Amino acid sequence: MEFKERKAIYLQLAERLCLEILQSRYSEDERIPSVREFAAQMEVNANTAVRSYEWMQQKGIIHTRRGLGYFVSPGAKAVIETMRREEFINTHLPELFANMQALHISMEDVEAEWRKFNQQA
Repeated sequence: MEFKERKAIYLQLAERLCLEILQSRYSEDERIPSVREFAAQMEVNANTAVRSYEWMQQKGIIHTRRGLGYFVSPGAKAVIETMRREEFINTHLPELFANMQALHISMEDVEAEWRKFNQQA
């Protein structure tokens, strides 16, 4: 995995696992890789993987079962979608709007591109 400099590695790892949950690679109440397995898979220090898991646990995305490991929490997909939607609206949209304004791109231009995109999908 290639990491971006602008965001902490543990958050990028958490985002990767969240994406896998959204893509149904891991279902609710399904066991996810152990911290050591995940760290080895991502080629990072185990402490970094621990921080990722702790962050996801705090957000209610995963939970532990004593002696069994980490599991996807019920409702994890909804939690992830809500978090990503808020991040998009609060972070990416303002940047997009600033670029649209600077480049004189109208909402009509965006709607036309949106229609093209949906026809291809």
